[in-house]
Amino acid sequence: MTTTKTIKVALAGAGAFGIKHLDAIKLIDGVEVVSLVSRELDKTKEVAAKYGIGHCTTELADSLALPEVDAVILCTPTQMHAAQAIACLKAGKHVQVEIPLADSWKDAQAVVELQKKTGLVAMCGHTRRFNPSHQWVHRKIAAGELQLQQMDVQTYFFRRTNMNALGQPRSWTDHLLWHHAAHTVDLFAYQTGGTIVQANAVQGPIHPALGIAMDMSIQLKSSTGAICTLSLSFNNDGPIGTFFRYIGDTGTYIARYDDLVDGKDQKIDVSKVDVSMNGIELQDRELFAAIREGREPNASVAQVLPCYQVLHRLEEQLQSA
Repeated sequence: MTTTKTIKVALAGAGAFGIKHLDAIKLIDGVEVVSLVSRELDKTKEVAAKYGIGHCTTELADSLALPEVDAVILCTPTQMHAAQAIACLKAGKHVQVEIPLADSWKDAQAVVELQKKTGLVAMCGHTRRFNPSHQWVHRKIAAGELQLQQMDVQTYFFRRTNMNALGQPRSWTDHLLWHHAAHTVDLFAYQTGGTIVQANAVQGPIHPALGIAMDMSIQLKSSTGAICTLSLSFNNDGPIGTFFRYIGDTGTYIARYDDLVDGKDQKIDVSKVDVSMNGIELQDRELFAAIREGREPNASVAQVLPCYQVLHRLEEQLQSA
């Protein structure tokens, strides 16, 4: 059933990523953020005033109690994602949880089971499915014009202290496997159209203060025969970000966020691939379209669940090494 009424949204987490969603939603018709949740009330009020949001709180339960709230976007610390997604679904709200869906296989399964029971829209912020650069490659593969043989991915940050994307202190610890690898593990399966049949990982030393590995290397193989090599680091002092090399039978393509070049470094125009060049905006548009149309969204929690099973297998491997 298609509905044209304004979709009213609560957004939890007014940090670097929450702001990206607030900026994106401003560009989408028929959607209004009516409640903002974050840890520090003063900072939350400041952001709420800037974006014209009437209600702010430090407790997600306060937002979930508002009858006018239709959907919730969770941009909170990784460790809270699964429990908060479950709370949203139990409160009868549609939900988009930022990547990762969970930091354990058991919790990821619990979210998917509840979504199936409620029938509500629940999706996860696997943004790479929406970036125009990756969409362009996906369409080429779907049209039979490119068969993927290898993906080579570098995910590099300089994060020896606990800072967010805005250079502000974080209240929680980020994770190479459960957060950053999730992007590539899901994208590799999505782009090949197969299932991941082999997965191996090795990691560097555990950081004494942060308690996490700062370097990691992952190998994947798809049921299609394609392979993927993923290198991740929090120790990398220069160029920061994630860079994807697609090696196919008819061409090589390199994606850097929303930009795409071929193997000769010639720029490919991806501006006409979708209505925006902003992956976060496209992700949010998909959430609201799925709610209006009563359908499963791309990157639904059920679609991304196999990724978390692979991460679980990799974690078991790393722990037993």
